[in-house]
This record gives sequence, C-alpha cells and structure tokens, in this order.
Amino acid sequence: MSFPVRQIRNGDFRAAAKLITAIERGDPSAVPILKALAPYTGRAQVIGITGPVGAGKSSLINELTTGYRHLRRRVGILAVDPTSPVTGGAILGDRIRMRDHLTDPGVFIRSLAARGAPGGLPVLVLAEALHVLDALGMDVIFIETIGIGQDQTAVASIARTTAVVVNPTLGDEVQLLKAGFMEIADIFVVNKADLPGADRMALQLAELSDAVNPAPVFKTSALKHEGLDELIKGLNDIGKKTRR
Repeated sequence: MSFPVRQIRNGDFRAAAKLITAIERGDPSAVPILKALAPYTGRAQVIGITGPVGAGKSSLINELTTGYRHLRRRVGILAVDPTSPVTGGAILGDRIRMRDHLTDPGVFIRSLAARGAPGGLPVLVLAEALHVLDALGMDVIFIETIGIGQDQTAVASIARTTAVVVNPTLGDEVQLLKAGFMEIADIFVVNKADLPGADRMALQLAELSDAVNPAPVFKTSALKHEGLDELIKGLNDIGKKTRR
C-alpha cells in the first residue's frame, strides 16, 4: 500500500483519509510514510476539547470551526466516537452534528473509534493522525473526546491547548475536581450560557481554578452564536504561550 508524501503535502484529503485508516488498522505500511511526513509537522495549533456528556462539545467545535474559517484558517477535526459493536469502527455521531462543514474544502473531519482505550482516547492512533493532518496543512486541529465518565483527561498529553467544556446544568462542582478536569485545563468554557445558572457556574469554575490550576473561563452559546469570537481569541493567546 502506497501513500505518496507529496500527495498529502499537497492537501489531498483522500490520501490523508486512507493513511489514517491504515493507522487505525495497524497497517505496517503506514510507518515509513509517517516518518517521511515528520519534518512537515509541528506547525498546527492542536486544541483538545473535553468535558462531560451533554456539554455541547460537538456543537461548540462546529461553531469554532466556522469562526476559524472566517479567519481563513484550515481546520482539522478528530472526533473520538463510541465503537460500533458491529464493525468495530466509529459510530460517526459527531460527523452528523458537524454537517455544516462536511463539504468545506478547508475542513477535514474524521471520526475515530474509542475501542475501549484508557482515558477514552486511542492515544497512539490520535497522535499519528494528528501528524497526518499537520502535514496535510491544517492550521487548527481539534480533538474531541468521547465524553463518557470521568476519565477523559488523556487528551492533555496530546493537545497543546486543552479546553474543558461544561454547561450550567452540570450540578455539584465537586464532581469537576473528581473528574480531574481542573488539573488539565488550559481554558474553561461554560457552554449553553443562554441557560439559567451560567454566571454561577462560571464563578464557581473561576474560584476552583484559582485554587487548583488557574485558567481563564469563557461563556459561550453555540445555539445563539455568542461568545465565540472571544473564545477564539483566548484559544489563540494560550496557543501562542504553549507552542513548542
């Protein structure tokens, strides 16, 4: 199986998709291609989006992608989905929620199956898929965790910037500490800020963050398209500080 490096470097989405499929399958033919692509990586802004189920992560990424596209940035999205019990692949739920960008030639969306990986992320597969999208020329790459349980913290080992997304209905703030989200966050986002309790949740996060891991708190509403420009600016500012 051959994946021309030049083809991927020229922005060929189909070649990139085939290579990521080979990576997921453990195809050894992917290894030399990844090595050849390595010199062309390290430029993209990699943003991990994690948080509990129902926080609105996919909808938020959809809106952020729109914002970055208005800035003429090419966007890659790696969404970790539940594993299909039939095929063993991703169920593709996030692709459906991001349908606004499915035909955008400047946006590459790929669902990856969790496959029971510790921390909710297939870390090695994700890291290698990131290299592919980086070499493909994506300026911003989002990683979205599956969002089940309280173990979705492995994203911080891959992303340069980790955004923890919650919403006003989350409940007892102590659960945030138990989840380990406080320690990994570079930025907090109270999404669905059009719902009651958003200000209170933002204040609680700010107070807890100051005590554990100081990080800025932003309020957004993907539904009403509010707070997104401010969040993009915040992500860009933090990205500049964390860029290696």
